[in-house]
Amino acid sequence: MLAGRRGALLLLAVAAGLSVANLYYAQPLAAQMALSFGVSEGAIGLSLMASQLGYALGMLLLVPLGDGRERRRLMVQTALATSVAALLVATAPSYSALLAASLVLGFSSCLPQLLVPFAVALVRPEERATAIGTVMSGLLTGILLSRALSGVLGAALGWRWTFVGAAAVMAGLALVLRFGLEPQRPAQPLGWQQIVGSLPGVWRTEPLLRHHAWLGALGFGSFSTFWATLSFWLVQLGEGPRTAGMFGVLGIAGIAAAALVGRLGRVWSPARINTLALAGTALAFVIFALAARSLAGLALGTVLLDVGMQANHLVNQNVIFGLRPELRNRINAIYMVSFFIGGAAGTAAASLAWEVSAWNGVCLAGAFMAVLGLARVARARHQSARRARAANPSLGQ
Repeated sequence: MLAGRRGALLLLAVAAGLSVANLYYAQPLAAQMALSFGVSEGAIGLSLMASQLGYALGMLLLVPLGDGRERRRLMVQTALATSVAALLVATAPSYSALLAASLVLGFSSCLPQLLVPFAVALVRPEERATAIGTVMSGLLTGILLSRALSGVLGAALGWRWTFVGAAAVMAGLALVLRFGLEPQRPAQPLGWQQIVGSLPGVWRTEPLLRHHAWLGALGFGSFSTFWATLSFWLVQLGEGPRTAGMFGVLGIAGIAAAALVGRLGRVWSPARINTLALAGTALAFVIFALAARSLAGLALGTVLLDVGMQANHLVNQNVIFGLRPELRNRINAIYMVSFFIGGAAGTAAASLAWEVSAWNGVCLAGAFMAVLGLARVARARHQSARRARAANPSLGQ
């Protein structure tokens, strides 16, 4: 291995940012792409959806393979597949070909969900939260910078050359991963069908996974209600897409949250961090409602929302990766699929709330999902205390 433990974590963080960026390059280029294929921007929106669908499928069908195959090799192969998929997007001769290529690109871009279990296996249990925070910081940075970078490259070179560049980056990343990391072999080699077929059983037998999957889904659902409708509200305030993009830059607060939770995870209980994170998320929607016509107020709420969502997400990951090492990839796949289902539910709830009661309805829907998460944490703490008293009656005296 060319990199030591710290260098390996840094490499994994960079890899997470570079690979997740492939999901977001197309967003600022939608107008160019629509003009290139002679289709509406709504039709190009379907290609963006195709990449998101591919990502979900990758989490369900590809990420679990890390429990049964050598992980470094699987990561290298996935990075190479992403390079090929980006080239397919860049050279797509028709709109239908673009849809298919976008689906494949999304599928292979789930590489970050292979990187996190790899990082966890490199460190001691007490360093797990820090390792997860490091990789997630890289992922968040990639999301933030990808839109700006693709916008600049698209304006200078066109959207096709932007994806050619992405293909070259991913091919280079595959080489760096191959020679910069040591192999990680599974405790027991397993076939794809056996691994994927075991997912329902993992869900049934891991109550902590179910609990934190619910918390992740509710937290991301609350987060998604805001971002699904922010642009609609900004239009009513007389603002345009540039302002909406600036709100996206505020997501840098999530990077700080990742580092902070990595440290707090060593001394605070997961329930405490979940409680503070979800309470912060709910408070953000109170701010959104009370300061609805103030850009500064909306910005403050956005920072609080992003920190709350990231803190909730990271502590959930810290817990689930401590369950059963031999199941890490399957556990991560189940958690992340639940996470994105929650996001989809939040988006749907926001659309309905906007139709019924505009911005106030959105704020109510977002706060409600966060409060549901808080109620679940409180219920779990109550049940834990009751079990402790039953095991040691003297505690209740």
